[in-house]
Amino acid sequence: MKLSNKVTQLTDIIAPAVAACDVALWGVEFLPQGGRSLLRIYIESLPEDKAADKQVTIENCAAVTHQVSGMLEVHDPIAGEYVLEVSSPGLDRPFFAPEQMSDYVGQTLNLRLIQAVGAGSSKRRKVTGKLEQLSDKQLSIVTPEGEQFDIALDNIDKANLIYQDL
Repeated sequence: MKLSNKVTQLTDIIAPAVAACDVALWGVEFLPQGGRSLLRIYIESLPEDKAADKQVTIENCAAVTHQVSGMLEVHDPIAGEYVLEVSSPGLDRPFFAPEQMSDYVGQTLNLRLIQAVGAGSSKRRKVTGKLEQLSDKQLSIVTPEGEQFDIALDNIDKANLIYQDL
C-alpha cells in the first residue's frame, strides 16, 4: 500500500479541505488516463460520529467536492483535465494504510501483492482470506482452504475488505 509521490502530494493538499467539512479522509486514488485523469477521494465519518452511528451523506460528499475543487484550483497539481469523485469507502472499502485494517481483524480481505508468497504450486500474488492478526510489520491471513500466509505490510500493493452479510 505504498502511495505514489503524486498521491502523497494530492493528499497533503486535500486533507485540510476534507477536515474543514467535518469528515475524515479515508484515502485518495489518482488514476492518470491519457488526456483525462480520475481523482477519487474517499471520506469517512469522524470517530465520534461513527459512535453515534452517523454515516457519510450525499451532502458531505458535495461539501467536500466544493472545498477540494477550490484547493485544487489554487494549487493546480494536476496537469490537464480530470474528473473528481468523492464518496464513502463503501462496504468493500479499499485500505490505504495498514492501521486502517485494525478494526477488521476477523473479517475477509482481498490482497494484491508486490511479490508472490507461498511455495511451489500455491505461490500467489493474490490472496483472499480472513485477517487473523495485524502487527506493525505484517499480517496473517487464512484462506478458505485453510492456508495461512504471513505477509509483510510493505509487500501489499492493494487491499480491500470483502463484504459479508453477517
